[in-house]
Amino acid sequence: MHSDRASFGLRFAAVTGLLFLHLPILIIFLYAFTTEEKSYAFPPPGLTTEWFAVAWNRADIWPPLYLSLWVATVSTLLAMILGTLVSAAMAQTRFFGREQISLLILLPIALPGVITGMSLRSAFSIMDIPFSTLTIILGHATFCIVIVYNNAVARFRRLSGGILEASADLGANSFQTFRHVLLPNLGSALLAGGMLAFALSFDEVIVTTFTAGQQSTLPIWMLQELVRPRQRPVTNVVAIVVFVTTFIPILIAYYLTRNGSETAGAGK
Repeated sequence: MHSDRASFGLRFAAVTGLLFLHLPILIIFLYAFTTEEKSYAFPPPGLTTEWFAVAWNRADIWPPLYLSLWVATVSTLLAMILGTLVSAAMAQTRFFGREQISLLILLPIALPGVITGMSLRSAFSIMDIPFSTLTIILGHATFCIVIVYNNAVARFRRLSGGILEASADLGANSFQTFRHVLLPNLGSALLAGGMLAFALSFDEVIVTTFTAGQQSTLPIWMLQELVRPRQRPVTNVVAIVVFVTTFIPILIAYYLTRNGSETAGAGK
């Protein structure tokens, strides 16, 4: 008799894979509560929540946190605007070199972050643009656009062109078609893409290192604290904040797009 229950070997492999992926995160969570300040003795000599209060009162944490939130927000807004426009052009039109341009759009996220960071730093230097918050935002927008583009273009391609023609036949102008037809069908994909872009921008390190100058985002602050440790558990507390800040948008994006195949005018 056939059973849908997975074999022991398959379940063991799945659990092993999950532990390999998530055990380092669990270790970070554990050592945010340790009573030991300078080492990672296992098991921890004791558990305490005092490091959360210490982190809250550390004045050097807040400016990088605010900068990370600001950069992620502006980069995401830029990405949602530009990524939507590019996805509309790529999905709704046919022209020579379309596939090559599509590859160029995806290239910033396909290339190693070091290459992207070096390229951006060279470009900013050649154009004599001083390194500041603006250069960080521009650097993050390069890969955030790709995230939004991937979500939006997939939804555009499932969207029937007939509903746009029907809207025009009924006398709707371009703005009315966008508001009442396109936006309801694209909304969840754009929101999901924006949340993923925000999450990636918030914890970005490599590109930020090349484009920040004297600025310090929260991930850069964490990297510096690991190199020159001072109150190690505080860094783990901040890591928990980064984890939560990035995990929640990713989780929401997942639930927004899991039924994304159902669009107006599209077949089931």
